[in-house]
Amino acid sequence: MIIRFDCRSFLKLSLLALGLVILPASHGEVKAQDNWTRFRGPNGTGISDLKGVPTKFSAEDFAWDIELPGIGHGSPIIWGDQLFVTSATQTGEQDGGEQRLLFCLNPANGKEIWSLKLGFNTSHKHVKNSFASSTPCTDGKLLFVAFADEQKLILDAYTLDGEKKWRRILGAFTSQHGFGVSPILYKNLVILPKDMMGSSSIMAFDQQTGDSVWTIPRKVRKTSYATPMILERPGKPDQLITVSGASGITGHDPLTGEELWTTAEFPKRTVASPIVAAGNIIATDGGGGKGFDLWAVSPDGTGDVTNTHIKYKRTKELPYVPTPLYVNELLFLWSDKGIVSCVDPVAGKNIWTQRVSKTDVSSSPICIDGNIYCPDEDGNVAVVAASKEFQLLGTSSLGDPSHATPSVAGGRVFFRTFNRLICLEAKP
Repeated sequence: MIIRFDCRSFLKLSLLALGLVILPASHGEVKAQDNWTRFRGPNGTGISDLKGVPTKFSAEDFAWDIELPGIGHGSPIIWGDQLFVTSATQTGEQDGGEQRLLFCLNPANGKEIWSLKLGFNTSHKHVKNSFASSTPCTDGKLLFVAFADEQKLILDAYTLDGEKKWRRILGAFTSQHGFGVSPILYKNLVILPKDMMGSSSIMAFDQQTGDSVWTIPRKVRKTSYATPMILERPGKPDQLITVSGASGITGHDPLTGEELWTTAEFPKRTVASPIVAAGNIIATDGGGGKGFDLWAVSPDGTGDVTNTHIKYKRTKELPYVPTPLYVNELLFLWSDKGIVSCVDPVAGKNIWTQRVSKTDVSSSPICIDGNIYCPDEDGNVAVVAASKEFQLLGTSSLGDPSHATPSVAGGRVFFRTFNRLICLEAKP
């Protein structure tokens, strides 16, 4: 009989005998905290438990700071050791076209892994919008990206190596202010709203093939920019929550698109995404740089729930563009004017309201380890404690204007400014 002696096994047994723990090698395994897979992270909640992120910082604290061609307002997303971010740049006066850019970077150092250029036509947009305001999404296998001009809206699927797997051209996109909504994923579906100044719909496609799975027509009024969310509750079916001015707040079966319940239409345009807070769906509308209405709706009704399931309404100190944030059983409303309100999410009553920025805000706040971070349009990041007591913990400059929402993954915070991408690492 031949006995084979394995040095590695002998070493492991020896170390175990000494009371030491052997950690298995990762072999490329990606952990949840290494990922930020869509606009505002996990299911759009905007919450990370990363510890050690400073509340005050300067350029000397940045792990890296790189310039990106063009301008973009979409957030970066991260899967393991790959970061994906979009931008857009004008190709020149001769053809008047625009290049949409997709970058894959190393999140540890900002170095480019690969990039793609896509040709589009010049079209009008709001002065605060960009041609790259939509945030991609990924499941770690495929990457999904949406771009649009007035002639076409496209949804592309790529491998994480940058190989195009499929493309859907979804007709013209006519709007007052350009394109900006982001796709989301649910099980085997990629879901994209198309709320515009024309025939509107919500569409779901098979992630692997790009085949249409369902399409639900939408009422038409003004373009909506609200990215949907998935409502997940123990013991209850999942719901796709969508918002638009014409359709109000609506719950759908995400597998079929079937409408389960809806409110009346919102008076104004919707830009901020819906969230869930204390069991209610929170959504806002607005215009002219300010929020006008906030509705809190129970998602347990059927049909038109306007007169039965709206728990409260609020009309003061509201965000229009920034998405609300629910954390520590408190609702935080970071307005476009740089005024933050802490609100009881059950009754909608104010706990405190404070101004934290002198400049308008187009980013959405995120919470990192109990502190809320949000850049203003000048690129100044204000940090407040997510608590019933107002605490302004710090204000720091990114050195470049910003309309994008920060992202968090792999022990790092990423700030997308007009022309740059900046990485701030957590400290031990």
